[in-house]
Amino acid sequence: MAEMSPPPPPDYRPSKGFRQEVRDAVSPRASILLLGVLVLELAFIVSYIGAFHSPKPSRVPIAVVAPAGAQAALVGKLNELPGHPLSARSADSVGQARAMVLDRRVEAALVVGPAAGADRLLVATAGGPAGATALQLVFQKVDGPRRVVVTDLRAPNPADGRGLSSFYLVVGVIIGGYLASAALAMSFGARPANQHRTLVRLGALAGLSVLSGLGAAVVADLVFDALTGHFWTLWWIAVLITFATAAAGMAFQVLLGPIGIALSVLIFVVLGNPSAGGVYPASLMPPFWRDIGPALPNGAGVTLVRNYSYFGGHDTATAWWVLAAWAVGGVLVGILASLRRQAKFGVMGPPRAEGVVS
Repeated sequence: MAEMSPPPPPDYRPSKGFRQEVRDAVSPRASILLLGVLVLELAFIVSYIGAFHSPKPSRVPIAVVAPAGAQAALVGKLNELPGHPLSARSADSVGQARAMVLDRRVEAALVVGPAAGADRLLVATAGGPAGATALQLVFQKVDGPRRVVVTDLRAPNPADGRGLSSFYLVVGVIIGGYLASAALAMSFGARPANQHRTLVRLGALAGLSVLSGLGAAVVADLVFDALTGHFWTLWWIAVLITFATAAAGMAFQVLLGPIGIALSVLIFVVLGNPSAGGVYPASLMPPFWRDIGPALPNGAGVTLVRNYSYFGGHDTATAWWVLAAWAVGGVLVGILASLRRQAKFGVMGPPRAEGVVS
């Protein structure tokens, strides 16, 4: 009796042609997703190189203290420099100029000395060493043979290196915020089926934000001593940054589905990080990045963390409003969009609304 061949395994399928195998392995939907990844990748490269490839000062606000007869002429000369690197204004005294630097009304102050002496450039490198270095180079060219002596009114903490801890703290909690909203989308669908589930997700994101802020403050203050003396303030600033990003990310997903995750990456990583004023202050970046930076959670967050850590919380009103707008806007848009979907599809939502792919 001839031996019988063993039956094929349950998942056995007859071999297909190569073209069909490719279509099965990379579906049209997957191809579109891969194209989207490529677009984000190129946008990332363009944004970072565009922001950082050629930093140069542009209308950097400075105060000028000079003898009465020469002050107005010097201010005018500085404002008319080729390329307009400076935006100069007069200060009545050295004390006023120092105060203007430390409360962040200006980035630096030029104090003109006697005819045979040196000029002083008052800076605060805690606000960004790159900006102070760029200004020093500008004034060396302006003053020609006169010496410019740099006085650092507020340097970064010894454990803060080049003053970048504020930037890295904000980058960390921003990543936590949009990844948290993306994780909920991947687990239960980008578009919650009804308003109640939207509120539950927002509550979960709020709880995570509290823990995120606590962890950021512990690491920055207690573990590495980089940003010391403002533990509670850093904690709640980081909470707001995390929640603003997470709520906005969830709103994008409720509106757009999985595409909302890509939009979060575009806004908070591709555009937000290079324009945040961490590596280079806004005054050294090209116009596009300089203009959008203060309006995004990244830039507003760096301003809050840095100015509360080093400058007594001065010049932070706009940053508070920006973060509050992202947080409140994210909550409202997410709730309204889920209400609209609930009214359209009913309480249980559309078919597969709670699947991983919505």
